[in-house]
Amino acid sequence: MSLRPTHVAKRAKARVFSHGRRSALRFGLGCGCAVGGLGGHAGKAVARLLDYDLSASEIAPGSWAVLGATEWFDELNGGNIVNAAFIEVPDGIVVIDTGPSRRYGEALLALIERTVPGRKILRVYNTHHHPDHFLGNQVFDVATIASSQGVIDNIVAEGDAFADNLYRLLGDWMRGTAPVAPAVALEVDSEDVGGRTFSLFRLAGHTSADLVIRDEKTGVLYTGDLAFLSRAPTTPHADIALWRDAITTLGTTDRELILPGHGPEDVSGESLEQTVDWLDWLDGTLREAVSAGLTMNEAMLLPIPPRLASLGVARTEFERSVVHLYPGLEDELFPRIDVDRG
Repeated sequence: MSLRPTHVAKRAKARVFSHGRRSALRFGLGCGCAVGGLGGHAGKAVARLLDYDLSASEIAPGSWAVLGATEWFDELNGGNIVNAAFIEVPDGIVVIDTGPSRRYGEALLALIERTVPGRKILRVYNTHHHPDHFLGNQVFDVATIASSQGVIDNIVAEGDAFADNLYRLLGDWMRGTAPVAPAVALEVDSEDVGGRTFSLFRLAGHTSADLVIRDEKTGVLYTGDLAFLSRAPTTPHADIALWRDAITTLGTTDRELILPGHGPEDVSGESLEQTVDWLDWLDGTLREAVSAGLTMNEAMLLPIPPRLASLGVARTEFERSVVHLYPGLEDELFPRIDVDRG
């Protein structure tokens, strides 16, 4: 049976925004929809619309998850598509990931204060450098923010471009947001934070540097985007072979519960199984498509199995993965052969 689709979909043109929009929003200027540009009741109404309205669910004693939507970035959700978490330890609070914007970071900090009033933030972990996980950093004391050196290097290298892109996608939700890299490079396999021990796993696969944190008291494993549940995985910096290896490592790690980077908490390990199922299908499908001579546009129209098609934004992430992975697979499967014509 041929893989070639019967037609090629038309691609919509992307909206073009000026780089100046980011600067305008950062310094409180900008479009007519900005809160500062509206007076009286209208301005207050827009302010309410740009409220993340975060809530926390206790997933283990003294451990709260802040769950994002299993969607893609848009101006309705404000980029609230990520899972963050905070943990009460004897001497204060530990935070895991800070969200997509300064506004989200402020909402997260306010939620922590409402949930566990008066506790000091002792440590903030960034699991990797994708923008929905660290662009709330500037709200926290940079001296408390930590990750592996690889994550820090990636944030320094790509953070500004990520912020620019989210300004285009999210508009006024991003007002005042600027990338801030962690100040603390973690070189140990565990650390004591405020009377609680956290194990640290420096892995790779979703990106070139992924940090996983395990709370030794509760057994909760915070995987970042090495695990997804009920949402299709993203692949802009993926190395699928390394990602499979990381999931194998996590699958053999003692745990009571997993909080994936996206999707609900997981007590059974389903997030690891579902993520590797998607990766195996994706890799096999794209390899077959390249071998069959399909163009990228044709490959984007290939069917997704029903068990995976039901995942959040499955079609969108599949199309994005074609763009991310196809060129490398073409180079691998059809390597250039230099011919001596002399």
